[in-house]
Amino acid sequence: MRIAIPLGDPGGIGPEVALKALAAEYATDNAQYRLIGDAALIRSLKDELALALPLPATASDSSSRIEIDDPGVTSPPALLRKPGTPEAARAAVTWLKHGALLCLAGQADAIVTAPVNKESIIRFDDPSFVGQTELLSALAGTERTAMMLLGCDDRGRWLRVALATIHIPLAKVATSLTREKIELAIELADNACRDLKLPRAKVGVCGLNPHAGEGGKIGTEEITTVIPAVEAAKARGFDAVGPLAADTLFYYAFRGDFDAVVAMYHDQGLAPLKMIGFESGVNWTLGLPFIRTSPDHGTAYDIAGRGVANPSSMIAALRLAKNLAAPRKAK
Repeated sequence: MRIAIPLGDPGGIGPEVALKALAAEYATDNAQYRLIGDAALIRSLKDELALALPLPATASDSSSRIEIDDPGVTSPPALLRKPGTPEAARAAVTWLKHGALLCLAGQADAIVTAPVNKESIIRFDDPSFVGQTELLSALAGTERTAMMLLGCDDRGRWLRVALATIHIPLAKVATSLTREKIELAIELADNACRDLKLPRAKVGVCGLNPHAGEGGKIGTEEITTVIPAVEAAKARGFDAVGPLAADTLFYYAFRGDFDAVVAMYHDQGLAPLKMIGFESGVNWTLGLPFIRTSPDHGTAYDIAGRGVANPSSMIAALRLAKNLAAPRKAK
């Protein structure tokens, strides 16, 4: 397997957790890893963290299963590692696009993306930037994607949450929801359960309003939008149930009554997921023509450069990418 790893915002903890995760995983498999970022930064950070990581001696060294792919960002590492700089923002986008294009060209089997800082990218590189998910979808030429976050607690109890809408203001959620978006999220959640080799794919669908609208008394979106989407999905053979009140649905999903949940908006789904799996949660973009996972955290500028970042979420993202890629490579 060939795993591409863009290092994210070099001013944040992305390069650190990427190298720490790779050091933890490298000896457990025979995958080939492609670190996408500034070569000097990668080598200096590896030494700084004292990691037992066999980086290639030179760009042409083929003796290591790790390759450093430097797309030619010319800023010095000291400037790249300064949080919130234009250079760091532009490097993060360059590395992300490069990794996606490798996947689209068949030169990588999966991409595991380290975190970027959206505010910095919007300010210094691309005012229209919404998020990595949206950028990757655009590069792949598809709008049929959804974000799924998945994680488990220390007792192995899982939540898998697909989102019908993602990075939009809360005030716009109701007007942005459509039957098609919800039905797509149900379909992709079902497909995700099957990709994970789960014995079933029972999907619980949240209502938008408190108590799922109480029959239209405190909101009509369930009647006009969510119920038609669930019924359409059921007619296509998907095991979907809803709309259900979100405050109880996540309890039932956590105890195992559902295999995945479709949430109507970002924080409705991510708050419970991060409560039970903050350090091990993974972001998985469903519907892309290639596998993409990432850690479920941000750039953490406040601890960047201190060597204390926890790589657990990045390790989980690497493992999920490899688990998803293995069956495809076997075909």
